[in-house]
Parts: sequence; C-alpha cells; structure tokens
Amino acid sequence: MLHNPQLDPAPITRHLRAMFGSRLLIAAVHHLNVFEELSNGPLSVPELSQRLGLKERPASVLFPALCAMELLEYNETGALQITVLGRYVTQTQTPNLTGYVGLEKNDPGAVEMAVRLRNDGPLDTSGGISYVKEGDDPSPMDDAELSRMFTLGLAGRAQKLSPIVASKISKHSGHLLDVAGGTGYYTYEWLLVNPTATATLFDRPAVLAVAAELLDAFAGSGRPGAETVRERVTFHPGDMLTDELPETDILLAASLFHDWPTETCQMLANRFAAAIRPGGELWVHDAFLNDALDGPLPVTDYSAQLFWGTKGRCYSRKEYRQWFAQAGLQPTEEDISTQMDYGLIWSKKV
Repeated sequence: MLHNPQLDPAPITRHLRAMFGSRLLIAAVHHLNVFEELSNGPLSVPELSQRLGLKERPASVLFPALCAMELLEYNETGALQITVLGRYVTQTQTPNLTGYVGLEKNDPGAVEMAVRLRNDGPLDTSGGISYVKEGDDPSPMDDAELSRMFTLGLAGRAQKLSPIVASKISKHSGHLLDVAGGTGYYTYEWLLVNPTATATLFDRPAVLAVAAELLDAFAGSGRPGAETVRERVTFHPGDMLTDELPETDILLAASLFHDWPTETCQMLANRFAAAIRPGGELWVHDAFLNDALDGPLPVTDYSAQLFWGTKGRCYSRKEYRQWFAQAGLQPTEEDISTQMDYGLIWSKKV
C-alpha cells in the first residue's frame, strides 16, 4: 500500500503514551491521595502541591493530566477541585471505583511513577536521565550504539512530520540552523523547498554520523532536487548548552525544549535568540499543552512520558512565548497544526 501523506498516525502514538497517563491516574488515586486531599474543597495549585510534596515539574505534569481526564477542574479563582466524574475515585462517593483502580496499584510502573512524582525524577540518576545530558557528565548520546538506536527510533516520526513542517516554515534564501537536529530530515526537507538556501545541522557527533547516512539515502532518493541537498548542508558537532551556535536566519527547535526544565528552556531561548540575525525567526515544533494547563489528553499523556524519561515535560504555547519575549524576541500569535498532536509556533528577532 502506498504511503498516504494526509493520514495522521496520531492514534498509534496516543495508544503508546496512554500507558504513562494510566500510571499517573493510579499514582494520584492510591499513592499520592490527590482526591482525598481535595475531598474537603478546592485548593490552589501551590497549596495542593505543598500538601502532596510535589515540586513544580511533577505538579505541572500531574494536574493538567487529571484535568484532561475530566477528574479535576479549575474553579473561578483558579483553584483545583474535583469534578462530578472525579468523585468516583474518592472514598466518600457511593458507589466508587477507588477499589477498582486499586487493583493496579502495585503495578511496577505505577509504583515507580509515584516515586518519580515525589522526587521529581528517578531516585537513581547515576546512569544519567534517559537520553539527556546530566550536569558535566558525558551525554548519553555520545555513545555510538545508544545514539544510533535512539536516532533511528525517531526517524519514522521525523520522516512523516518533516515535509509538513518544511512546507509551513517561512521560505528563505538564507540559512537554517537546526539545533539538536537528530536525523536531519527537517533540514533536508526544508532545503528541498528552498532550493537556494543553506543549512547547518547541529547535534552530538554520534548523532550526526547517523544523520550523514540518512542524508546519503535522501540525496539518492530520486526526488527532484534531492541530489542538491548534500552540498547545501553542513554538519556541526557540539553541545547546544555550552558551545557557540552558528549565526543563522532561521533557527528550528524541533522536539527540543520538552527535554528540559523551565530554567534550562529560558537559557536555551536566550542562546537561540543570540544566534539569530536581525530580522530572523525562531521556529518551534512540538506538542503543546493548553494555555489553561488542562489538556489536551494526548499531550498530557506525552508530558507524562517525557517526565518519565527526561528532565522536561510538555509546555504550553504561553510558556514558550514568555521565554521568547524574555529573550528579546517578538512572539507571534500564530498556531500552526502539523500531525501526530504536534504544531508550530514562531517568534521574530526585530
């Protein structure tokens, strides 16, 4: 069967990520006692977080998810309260489903999710945090075998999304910098749409080795113009957290910010803004929470998955735009959907 570019394969990733949302639900009901804490009335987010012993990141993963599940909601003062549906996971409701949910309370994933919520991550970080660099230690993505496995694991998603993203980002005859560009597909597809432009793919050396192989296949695919892409892209190894970034007209950050906590996101926004030439643009492709931090459910599930395996979570467009404004960029109000629950936002450098 031929590939259908219009078909959105989001249901597949939604089913995958729902596992992490289920762990949040079980942990909330039986390990953190969220609903019992709220059973006497609404509580502000800071007060509920304090009672549960949650820091900002786990609270910003858990509460939006429970709202997206329609078990919690914000009242007119912004406090969290239990919904009519949510009463079914409280002990005071008769009948209730607390015991039914409790059948899974000893599931190892649910137990570990509760541990990670209480501790803002796993207790043992001696091996690093999944694929994310830990402090001054080497990046896990410098391991050739691990880097290849992870980069190729993301390749299918990038192949699907990159032509859509390339068609929606600004057309330009100048330069694109793709930071943490991974497979390189976003760069390659953008160069195909912008036949006189050049680009730099910035990532860890082991990742770029895989991207170079994928570029060879892309350039030899027989697609019109694909053979010119190889000569117009440069591979730049480095650490985006510390190394100088090349100047550029357009900077693309695809599935990047969600790996990092808020303070690192602001630092990255500052670094990216400095690399963009006057009149240039910063484009972000990611999955976004609602600005009200109450969903949507596919993104809160994804946020739980990211919380499990990285130092970050999903963020709202409002949060991104605050970082960009603080970095001296001019955020636009444009929200562009792509596929698989992702979208684009962008800012200008005046």
